[in-house]
Amino acid sequence: MRIEAQNLQEAFQKAAEKLNCSVTELDIKVIQHPSNGFLGFFKKNAIIEANNEKTINIPKPKNEQKDSNEKNKKRNKNKKNQNDKKSEPTNIEKQNEPKQDYIIKRLDKEENNKKKQEKTQNQAESKQNKSQQNIDFDKILPEIKAGLVKLFASSFFKIDKIEVSKYSDDCVLIELDGEDAALLIGKEGYRYKAISYLIHNWLNLKYNLSIRLEIAEFLKNQENTMDQYLSNIIQRVQTNGKAQTKPLDGVLVKIAVSKLREKFPDKYVGIKTNGNDKFVIVNDFIKK
Repeated sequence: MRIEAQNLQEAFQKAAEKLNCSVTELDIKVIQHPSNGFLGFFKKNAIIEANNEKTINIPKPKNEQKDSNEKNKKRNKNKKNQNDKKSEPTNIEKQNEPKQDYIIKRLDKEENNKKKQEKTQNQAESKQNKSQQNIDFDKILPEIKAGLVKLFASSFFKIDKIEVSKYSDDCVLIELDGEDAALLIGKEGYRYKAISYLIHNWLNLKYNLSIRLEIAEFLKNQENTMDQYLSNIIQRVQTNGKAQTKPLDGVLVKIAVSKLREKFPDKYVGIKTNGNDKFVIVNDFIKK
C-alpha cells in the first residue's frame, strides 16, 4: 500500500490506521523522503510503501504443500536410485573423508562475523570521538555569520540584524531582524520553517551543529504561547495517560511535539491529520 504524507512519522501513522495494525508491525519501504524545499518552494511529501508483516508470508494451502512434497520426494528418490547404481563405490569413499568444505565455510563465517563486529565497534568509537571533539566557536561563528550575510545579500529580504552566538555545546543561536522580518517568517511560519531547514542542513553537515533560529522574537513568542496552552495538555496526560491538542498551525506543531516529547519521553507523541487540521497526540506505545 502506498501512503503519502507531509512527514515520515505521519505516513507511518496513516499506514498503521489503514492496515489496522501497530506501527511496529509494519514492513516499510521509503519511496521519497520529505523536503521543505527553499522558502516554501519545491516542497516534497514523504511517500512510503507499507504492508502488514503478518500478511506478507501467507502459508500455502495444505493440499498444495502435500502435492509439492510428494513430487519432490518422488523426484529425489528416482535421482538417488540412479546415483546409487552409477557411483556406489565413490559414495563409500566419500563417507570416510572428513567434511573439509563444511569446516572451511564455518571458519570463514566466524571470521566474517568477527570482522563485522570489529567494524561496527570502530564506527561507533569513531562517531563518539567525533562528537566529543571540542568545537572552536571563536573560529566558526564569524564564518557562519559571513555565510548568512552573503545568503541574505543575494535575496530580496531587507534584513539589518544578523547575529550568531553559541547557544550550547552543540547548538548555535542565529538572530535575524529587519524591515522584512515578517515576510521572512511568512504566513503560519512556513518561510521560517524553510529557512530554518536550509540553515540547519548547512551547519549540521559542515560543523555537526544544530541551530536555534530567532527572527524578530517569533520563536520566543510562539514558545511562550505553547507553554501556556500545553500546561492543560500535560495535566490531562498525567491524569488520563493520554491527550490530544487542538488543531495547530505552522511552527506550533513542531514546538508542541518537541516540548511534549521532552516532558513524556516514555510515551508516543505524534502528529494526527484530519483533513487540513493537524493535532498532536500523546498516548502509550502500542505493545506487540
